[in-house]
Amino acid sequence: MTTLSASDARKSFASVIETAMSEAVFVERRGEPQVVVISAAEYERLMAAAEEIEDVAAFDEAMSEEGDNIPWEQVKSDLGWQ
Repeated sequence: MTTLSASDARKSFASVIETAMSEAVFVERRGEPQVVVISAAEYERLMAAAEEIEDVAAFDEAMSEEGDNIPWEQVKSDLGWQ
């Protein structure tokens, strides 16, 4: 992890991009973190992980719902798969 001031990041943006390809770059303003620069690949990985977590939460919520279970044979029939 690298931390730079906003003015330093502005002066050496090409270096920020190069560093972000291998690690997160935190950009601060007045000593407070404002943004994080990461590679596109890392962003995609994080988004996929977040979607997976959302899917697991939705599955868990659906499984916790009460109600009658529908037999698999009935589901296939209702969908016209038989």
